[in-house]
Amino acid sequence: MQSHPDLTFRKSSYSGARTENCVEVADTGAGAAVRDTQNRNLGHLAFPSDEWSALLAGIRSE
Repeated sequence: MQSHPDLTFRKSSYSGARTENCVEVADTGAGAAVRDTQNRNLGHLAFPSDEWSALLAGIRSE
C-alpha cells in the first residue's frame, strides 16, 4: 500500500449507488491507484496502465 497526497480520488463507477463499501480510483499518469473509501488512511494500491486496462476489460465483459 502507498499513500500519495497529490492524487485526486473519485468514487469508482463500479461502486454503483452504494454509499458505503465503495472503491475510489485516481489516475496516476502511469496507470491507476485504488483505495477503500472506509479506510483511506491505509493508502492505495497502484496498477500500471496495462494491468488496469486488462482489469477493466475483464469487468466489462462480465
